[in-house]
Amino acid sequence: MIVRDGVTLGEGGHRRRGEAHAEVEALRDAQARGNDVRGATAYVSLEPCSHHGRTPPCAEALIAAGIARVAIGALDPNPHTAAGGVQRLRDSGIDTVVYDTPEALALIERFAWTIVHDRPYVTLKMAMSLDGCVASRPGTQQWLTGPAARERVRELRAEHDAVMVGAGTIRVDDPQLTVRPHITRRKPYARVVLCETAPIPSSAAVLATPPDAPQDAYARTIVLAPAGARAEFAPLAERADLVFVGGDGDRTIDLTAALRALREREVSSVLCEGGPTLAGRLLAGGLVQRIVWLIAPTFLRGETAVPVLAGADLAGRDGWRFDRIERLGDDMLLSADLTACSPA
Repeated sequence: MIVRDGVTLGEGGHRRRGEAHAEVEALRDAQARGNDVRGATAYVSLEPCSHHGRTPPCAEALIAAGIARVAIGALDPNPHTAAGGVQRLRDSGIDTVVYDTPEALALIERFAWTIVHDRPYVTLKMAMSLDGCVASRPGTQQWLTGPAARERVRELRAEHDAVMVGAGTIRVDDPQLTVRPHITRRKPYARVVLCETAPIPSSAAVLATPPDAPQDAYARTIVLAPAGARAEFAPLAERADLVFVGGDGDRTIDLTAALRALREREVSSVLCEGGPTLAGRLLAGGLVQRIVWLIAPTFLRGETAVPVLAGADLAGRDGWRFDRIERLGDDMLLSADLTACSPA
C-alpha cells in the first residue's frame, strides 16, 4: 500500500509465483489512478526483494518511483536474500523501518515455513466426537459437526493452496473437496489424493471440476502414487495429474517426499482432511504445523468406533500450543501451533 497524508495512492498484492510482486502492483495501481507517489510511504508486509529472479527487484522499483519511506512488516525469511532489500533501500537514502512484530510475522507464517523448510506448511483438520472418534464403525460416512463448523472448513480450504486426503476418504465419502465459487483466489485451488494401495475410481467426484466453478478456479486434481505402481495407476492419467513418489521399487509413499513433490508444483500450504491413518502418519512424522480439532457434542461409544488417530506413536511429540478456542454453533474448534515440535 502506498500512502501520503493518510490517503491511499495505490495498493496491490502478489497474485502468484512469476507475476509482479505487491510493490510493483501498488505502483501500477497508483499510476492507473493518476496519483504521483513521489515522497510517499510504502507499507509492505514482506521485505522488498533486491535480486533478479522471475521478476525484477522491487527495491529498485520503489527507488525509481521516488518513494521516500518504506515500512516493512517482516524481513525476507530466505537466508540467502534476507536484509538485502532493506540495505539497498537505506543505501539509496530511503527512510526504512522494519517491525518484525508477532502480528507481522503471522501474516507470512506459511510462506516463511515453505521457504525455510522446502515443503508446504501443513494444517491438519479433524472432526471428532467428545470421546475422540470419527465414526461409529469403519468404512461408514457420518456427519458429526453442524453447518457452522462445515462452513469454517470451507473457509480453511480457501486459505490454503491445496486440500489433501487419503484414498480411503475418497472411497468412503466420495467428497468433491470444493471451495465456495464466490471466493476469489490468487491461484488455482488444488485437490490432492494420497493413494498407495490401489487407484481411486475414475468416477470419483474429486476428479471432476464443479460445474459452477469460475474458469481456472481449480487446478487438475493431483494423485500422489508410489513409483513402483506406475502400471496400475496409468489409467488415471486422463483424469488427474499423476505424481509418482519414490523409486521404481517403492510400493509405499514417503510423506516428506510427497510434500516436497507438492512444493515443486507451487503448493505452499496444505489443509489435510484425511482419515485417522493419514492424520496419524503426518503427526508421527512431525509434518504438521497446525492442528484444527472440531469437536461435536456427541459420543460414538462402542467397540467398533474409529479413533481420530490410527497407529500414531506420538510419544515425545511435546510443544503443542493451543492458541485458539472458538464456538461454532453447537460445536467447538480447538487450534494448536505445532511448529515448535516440527523437525527441520
